Amino acid sequence: MRAAVVALGDLGRSARMRYHAQALASHGVDVDLVGFEGTPLPRAITDNPRITVHRLSASMLRHGAPSLSYAPVALVDAARISFRLWSTLRRLPRPDLVLVQNPPAFPTLIVTRFALARRGVRLVIDWHNIGYTLLRLRLGQWHPAVRLARWLERHDARQATASLCVSRGLADFLKTRFGLSNTNVLYDRPASIFSPLDRIEREHYRQALFTRLGIHAGVVGFIVCPTSWTEDEDFDVVIDAVLRLEDRIRGWETMSKNRRFPDLAILVTGDGARRTEFERRFAGLPARRVHLRARWLEPEDYPLVVGSADLGLCLHRSSSGLDIPMKVADLFGAGVPVCALDYGATLAERVRHGTNGLLFSTADQLASMLFDLFEEFPADDQTFDRLRTGARKSARMSWDEGWTREAMPVLLPDKR
Repeated sequence: MRAAVVALGDLGRSARMRYHAQALASHGVDVDLVGFEGTPLPRAITDNPRITVHRLSASMLRHGAPSLSYAPVALVDAARISFRLWSTLRRLPRPDLVLVQNPPAFPTLIVTRFALARRGVRLVIDWHNIGYTLLRLRLGQWHPAVRLARWLERHDARQATASLCVSRGLADFLKTRFGLSNTNVLYDRPASIFSPLDRIEREHYRQALFTRLGIHAGVVGFIVCPTSWTEDEDFDVVIDAVLRLEDRIRGWETMSKNRRFPDLAILVTGDGARRTEFERRFAGLPARRVHLRARWLEPEDYPLVVGSADLGLCLHRSSSGLDIPMKVADLFGAGVPVCALDYGATLAERVRHGTNGLLFSTADQLASMLFDLFEEFPADDQTFDRLRTGARKSARMSWDEGWTREAMPVLLPDKR
C-alpha cells in the first residue's frame, strides 16, 4: 500500500503530519511526504526506508505585508505554489491514500484532489484549524477574499472521504457548518520523545541551558513557551505581564530586606517571521528578575528543554476558537503543567484549570499567576506537584496508542 501525506508548511515544523507519516510507515505503508523546505527533518523521518520526502520551495509571503496588497500577492504566490505542488504530485507513484493537512486550504485541497484523488484513491483531510479564519485575522471578516476562501474550503472539504480533527469542537463545526458527515477526532498526543526527566538529569540540563542563555543567578524558575511565531499567538500579553510582574516583585521585596523573589527564565522557542520583531522588544524590557529569551532549538534538544521546565506557557489565541495547539500535548508528555491563554470551551477539552494547568485571559491575570506560583519557589512545591500529576495523567495515552485507536480505522480500514 502507498500513501501521500501532503502539508503545505515547513515539514520540519509540521510535527503532526510527520507523526502520521511515521505511523503509516510502521504499518507497512510506503509514504511520500510532501511539504515546504526549511527546518531540518529529524532522523526518524530521513532514516526511515519507507518514507520518501519531497520538499517544495516555501511561500514568498512575509509577515508585515500591507493588507491592501496582501490579497493580490497571495494569489500570485498561490499560483506559483499550485504549479510546483501539481508537478510534484503528478510525478509520485499512484497512492491508495492521500492525507492532506488543512490549513492552508487553498491551494492544497483543490490541487491535491485533482492531482492524486482519482477513482479508487481515498482522500482524508487532517484538520488543524479552519483555514479562512486565519485569512480573516489579516483582512477582516467581510473582505471578499475571506468569503471566497470560506466557500472554496467548504466546497473542497465535501469532496473528501473522511476528516480527522484535533478537537471535538472542530469536528462539530465541520458537521454543522460545512455539512461534513465522516468527521473523527484525533487529539494531538505526545510522541515518545517527550517524557519526564529524572531530577538529576533535569538539574544538570537546566544549569547548562541557563549558562547558554546568559542567566547567572541562584534560584531560577524555568518557563518554556513553544511557539511558531504566527499571527494567532499573542506575544504582547507576555511582554505586558513581565512588566507588571517586575513591578509586583519590586514592591514585594521592598516590604522586607530578607525577601528575594527567585529569578524567572522565560524561553520562547521556535522560529518564524515575527521572531525578529519581538526579540527587539524583549531586549528593551527593564528586566531584573524576569529574563525573556528567544531561541531556535534543534529537534533533538527540544524535548530536553521542555522536560527541564517548571511550567509551560501557551500564548495561542485561536483564530477559530476550535483548534488545540500541539505544544500542549508535548508539555503534558514531559509532565510539565501549562499556563494557557484562554480562548474558550475547545481549549478546555485538554487544559483543565487547576488540574493540569492554569488559564488566563489578560496580562494582569498571567502576572498574578506567575507571582503566586513562584513566590515560595522552590520551598513550597505543593501546587506544582498537583499540576504535574495532572499533566502526567493527561498524557497517559501516547501518540501511537491514540493514532491506532482513532486514526487507523479511518486511514487504514482494511487493517483493523
